[in-house]
Amino acid sequence: MFSNDQNLNLRNIAQQLESENSRDRLRALVSLRDLSPEDAVPLILKVIDDDNLQIRSMAVFALGLKHTEDCFPVLSKILETENDYGIRADAAGALGYLQDNRAVEPLLRAFYEDTEWLVRFSAAVSLGNLGDIRAYDALMQALESKETMLHQAAIAALGEVGDLRCVDKILRFAQSDDWLTRQRLAEALGHLKCDKSLSALNYLVKDPHPQVVTAARYAIEKFGVDSK
Repeated sequence: MFSNDQNLNLRNIAQQLESENSRDRLRALVSLRDLSPEDAVPLILKVIDDDNLQIRSMAVFALGLKHTEDCFPVLSKILETENDYGIRADAAGALGYLQDNRAVEPLLRAFYEDTEWLVRFSAAVSLGNLGDIRAYDALMQALESKETMLHQAAIAALGEVGDLRCVDKILRFAQSDDWLTRQRLAEALGHLKCDKSLSALNYLVKDPHPQVVTAARYAIEKFGVDSK
């Protein structure tokens, strides 16, 4: 049962979401963070097709955080049909937050078929969040991309998937010129426990970048041994 105050608050937010002033709609979306998913999602859906891209982006992201059964089909449709690639990337990211493995298939389609690297990046990150082995081949393909950020996303995601077959393929990134790629490698190797991973981590712990060193040390701790 709702109190009168709760009902009044929901009505006020609903009215704000219908305001012609985009700032009112943005403020209303922000105010939804304290509501339960069941209360928030119907209100979020009021602005899911808003003319203002910032509002649509916030609404899509909110569906990933306030998830109910209504969120998966809405986000999947946006990922498949939305014209704006930024919104498609938002939808791909939100699908990873749902922790619903039905999202693997639409995310894989986006990864293989979308022409925008940002969408593919978001799909790879979300596939890692889901940790589903069905993503393995797509993530391995991402390692061959020309985009450094896709390498980072794929390496991190492969660590989350946890299939040791990837270790030989990702170790080449220990020589990457990009320190964040080397950091992602160290973090991933902490999830991929084998002798080759430990050997690579003992190499990365001597990296010139302090954040790579910190990540490698933390990963080595997961193996239950001291860094050399």
